[in-house]
Amino acid sequence: QVWLTEYGGGSTQAGGSLRLSCVASGPGRIVSSSILGWFRQRPGKEREFVAIIRWRGGSIIYADSVKGRFTISRGDSKNIMYLQMNDLKADDTAVYHCAVGSEYTTNHLSYKTWGQGTQVNVAS
Repeated sequence: QVWLTEYGGGSTQAGGSLRLSCVASGPGRIVSSSILGWFRQRPGKEREFVAIIRWRGGSIIYADSVKGRFTISRGDSKNIMYLQMNDLKADDTAVYHCAVGSEYTTNHLSYKTWGQGTQVNVAS
């Protein structure tokens, strides 16, 4: 079993930056074929895809709304990944969750392991 914990949320002004981290722990392990993802849930909205990365090979997909502003990356070990968020906008205010899955898809329903989320607030 793998547990995920997000770090790095907080509050900032529009145009600011935040870096989120997602740390995996527990008796299980993230295998090389895993897909790592960041998703968010804005107030009153459904959970939505932000970015995903294939652990093996590093293929990446970004949501159009964050392309050019956010960067997803993974650490050298399989137990950490990041989301660098630049030029933040008020519309980025959300609870951000990391997730691990086995299918290379932006559909959050396909991801079975989730962190509890970290709040990001961006003031306009």
